[in-house]
Formats: sequence, structure tokens, C-alpha cells
Amino acid sequence: MTLVERFLKYVSFDTQSDESTGVTPSTAKQMAFAEYLKTELEALGLEEITLDEHAYLFATLPANTDKEVPTVGFIAHLDTSPDMSGAGVSPRVVEKYDGSDITLCADENIVLSPKQFPELLEHKGEDLIVTNGKTLLGADDKAGIAEIVSAMAYLKAHPEIKHGKIRVGFNPDEEIGEGAHRFDVEKFGCAWAYTMDGGEVGELEFENFNAAAAKITFKGRNVHPGYAKNKMLNSMFIANRFINMLPAAERPEHTSGYEGFFHLTGIQGDVERTTLSYIVRDHDRARFNVRRGELFRLKNQLNFEYGEGTVTLELRDQYYNMREQIEPVMHIIDIASSAMEAVGVKPNVKPIRGGTDGAQLSFKGLPCPNIFAGGLNFHGRYEFVPIQSMEKAMKVVVKIAELIAK
Repeated sequence: MTLVERFLKYVSFDTQSDESTGVTPSTAKQMAFAEYLKTELEALGLEEITLDEHAYLFATLPANTDKEVPTVGFIAHLDTSPDMSGAGVSPRVVEKYDGSDITLCADENIVLSPKQFPELLEHKGEDLIVTNGKTLLGADDKAGIAEIVSAMAYLKAHPEIKHGKIRVGFNPDEEIGEGAHRFDVEKFGCAWAYTMDGGEVGELEFENFNAAAAKITFKGRNVHPGYAKNKMLNSMFIANRFINMLPAAERPEHTSGYEGFFHLTGIQGDVERTTLSYIVRDHDRARFNVRRGELFRLKNQLNFEYGEGTVTLELRDQYYNMREQIEPVMHIIDIASSAMEAVGVKPNVKPIRGGTDGAQLSFKGLPCPNIFAGGLNFHGRYEFVPIQSMEKAMKVVVKIAELIAK
């Protein structure tokens, strides 16, 4: 089975995760995909294959050298984003893309255009896998899985390439921030690992946001509107005040690079009770703590104005910047950079404006930077992946294994 055949097979599995279920995996369909992958790894002749009740699938490609070589891991996630359906994915290949608009769905006039997505023009002449405009594609992260499995198959077929012991790991629920929670780092048994979960060719990431999630609840007082003067307290208006007390310039739509933000992700409310959901992000730990503190300050200010208990705040940290854990072992970044250069890819070291399983795994004792998988426009109908980008990612995996053995 080729890399492309693998990828097209994998995206036929609907593996959308669901943060509301409270179980791991959050959806049974992720386990169905893991069970299929287990049979494929067995057929390839990998060893020490385990699939636990939470859909964590581990396997080993044994070393083929007598040298003392550190064990390295490659990791990707099974699930696709809850943001859009992953059921009934119907991909097609646009061969030798010519730079023009790509009609995904003529009936609904859904078009993938370089006018909205100029990154398309970076891939003129390449073969693009696109959606039919009705679902996401699933390159995040089934491209990563296909690249890892294909690299293991390539190394099995080319024993002249010497390598140490390699571990592969496929986990559920990355898209809802739970992928690393039940990941057994000790059982995985690696000196370090790489997640194959980045985007554009060349991406190499060892910095990510510090992240927190906040739920702010506003308590109102409902009175018949005809007799409400000096009595009614509308929780929605208090919530609106809170929103506007945060700096407008520090929203996601106004930030880039290392700039952090407050992101309002949800509102539910009526006169009596309104709830805001926020995510808070910053690369710098000190600025992150200032942002966390600002939420408490605004809560206290509104409680002073409207009465104690009017506003309550639940805040939980989600993950931290993996840079703290990677800096002491920067040779693992050097190896990945050298591997990219060896296969004709220019490394693009950049911060992740988001999170990755690798961040949590790094803090669990498994240093785990992130490498490109090649897909673009994740989490929606305009997602696409160039076949040539996946091929380059697969070659990077092979070359990393080779370089470590040298």
C-alpha cells in the first residue's frame, strides 16, 4: 500500500472527537480506527504492538544495528476536530495544480481559491488532495499517521538503512486537549519523540502557547419588565461589560507570532444567568500569568459594583510552553533540522499558535517537538494536503531514524 493509498483509506474513518462525553476515547469510532491500524501494523511485521482500552496504540520497529542508539518515537493523533463533520469524507486528487480556483462543490458554490487562501500558490504543479466541500479532510492528523506508517514500511523494506529501536504511538482526543492525559510515557519507552502534526512543509516547532480555559458566570435578577425599574439586573448586560473590559486588540483576529490573546469561544445566557467561555493564550509564562490575573481582577471589580457573588470564575490551566523542556535537549531539534535539509526541505522553526500533544508529553518527561505533516486549512471544508508534502514528511521520518543511528 502506498502513502497516498494509506491516507485515502484512513480518511474514510470518521474519528471526530467530542469533549462532552467525559470518557477516553471520547468517541467509539476512534477505537474502530485504532483497531484497523493495529491490524495494519501487525501485517507490516512491527513488534510489541499494544492497544489499550483508551485507544492508545503503540508499536515497535526493532533496531537493525548493534550500535547503542537512543530509542526515538513518532506520534500522531487518531481524532479529527469537532469543528466540522468527518463523516463521509470524499476526497479527490487535483493533479498538477495550475494555480486557479478549485471548485469543491458546484451545487453549493464552494470554491477553494488562492484569493482567500494564497498558500495554494506555493503548491502550483503539485498534486493536491481536497474535500468535496461538505466535510473536513482529516489531514490533521491522518496525514501524520500515514507518513509514520509508510516510513516504518520503507525502513522494513530497506534494511540497508541502519536505525535504532523506533516506537510509534497513535493516541485519541488531541483535538479536545486530552490526547496526552492517558499517554503512558514510561510504557512508550523513548528518549524523545516527535509529533507529526504540523502544517506547511518545513515547519519545526518546539514552542507553543501556555494555555488556560475560563468559564465566567454572571448572575442576574429577573423582574417583570413593566415593573423592573431599579430592580432588574440583566446578567447579559453584565457579561457584555466584561467582554468589553478586555482589550479589543488582544483578540485572536488581531494577533500573530508571539502575541497572546483572550478568545471568547461561547456565550449562553438569559436575564437570570449568562455564561462566557474563554480560552487564554500566551507564549511567555509571565505574560500568561498576567492574563490569568486580569480575569480575576475584572471579576472582582464587577462584584464590587453589582454585589459579591454576581460574577464567578472557573479557570483551569490546559498546557504550558514546551520550550522549557526542549531547551536542555536542543540536539533533538538539530537532528530534525539536519534530516529536513538532507531530503531537500528548508527548516522553518516557528512557534505554534496553538497546542500540541507534544507540549503535555514534554512536561510528562518525553521531550516531543512537532514536525510538519503537510496539510493546510485544518478543521474545515477548505482543508487540503499536497501529496508531495506528505512524501517529504515521510522522508524526514526515515532520515531522522538514519541520522540518530549515525
